[in-house]
Amino acid sequence: MDAQAARVNVARFLGNTALGAGSVVVLLGFVYGGTTAFQPYAVAALLVIVGVGLRLEAAIMDRR
Repeated sequence: MDAQAARVNVARFLGNTALGAGSVVVLLGFVYGGTTAFQPYAVAALLVIVGVGLRLEAAIMDRR
């Protein structure tokens, strides 16, 4: 495996992990909710944004 393929795989893995973590935070907030705190949802939103960005970066790097 060359260096670029390794970077693509790492970016894709981190993107998936960030998307999964953001989804878990939101799901736990809905299931065990009752809190009106904004902070967990802000963290989840940032994780999802970072995850999508990393997935897009991996897709663009994989095309080359």
